[in-house]
Amino acid sequence: MNGMFRTWFVSSALGWITATAGCGPSQEEFDAERAKARELQAQLNDAKKNNAQLEDRLDKVSARNASMASRLEALGENVEELEGERSNLQRALQELRERERQSQARLETFRGLIAKFKSMIESGRLRVRIVRNRMVVELPEGVLFDSARAQIKDQGQTTLTQVSQVLKEIPNREFQIAGHTDNVPIRTRRFASNWELSAARAVTVARFLVEQGIAANRISAAGYADTQPVAKNDDKKGRAQNRRIEIVLVPNLDELPDLSSLKESS
Repeated sequence: MNGMFRTWFVSSALGWITATAGCGPSQEEFDAERAKARELQAQLNDAKKNNAQLEDRLDKVSARNASMASRLEALGENVEELEGERSNLQRALQELRERERQSQARLETFRGLIAKFKSMIESGRLRVRIVRNRMVVELPEGVLFDSARAQIKDQGQTTLTQVSQVLKEIPNREFQIAGHTDNVPIRTRRFASNWELSAARAVTVARFLVEQGIAANRISAAGYADTQPVAKNDDKKGRAQNRRIEIVLVPNLDELPDLSSLKESS
């Protein structure tokens, strides 16, 4: 009940009482009217009290509604954020499973290679190593070349022919032929240093593998001279281990880490 209505109500009641009194009512009628006015005032007071209580309840309900609206809004944001995190986790899980599948496939390939190279490994004609998470087929100089020469010996040709038959069974894989020497300097009419000797040997082996049927676009050659020893050059045994040809199974692009985030941050 608003203030204007209350003023009009009281004024009307009192005016009615006054008008009635002007007509000369009896004392009994006057007392009855005063009692009625008091009753109306009491009702008015109760209405004001109830109105105040209703307004207080309305304020509390409005406050609760505002709080609930804020909580729902925050909840909606949290749900959206959680959905984004869930999508990211699912994507990461799928990528992890794919990497695990690829790793398992590579492991099976490597195991198959070792099994096929078993007889040559046991005869000392080659060995298989894992270097920086890459499979390396290592052939000693003595099997392939005479000292200070880059022409493949007959025994070396037989060994490389067997090696090529195994490598051809590996699909979608590139191979790098790496030549290595010991640290004893060489200077001949053909080879000015160990760099030229190691590179010439690598190229000779690469050409031989291409002749055996491996696609040329899957073969590369590199000479490292004495920069990547596998043993110390302090004695003959160590130097002999360093004079070698390595056939490195080059990782495919899908086996390399994803570096796209570096492009975005640069």
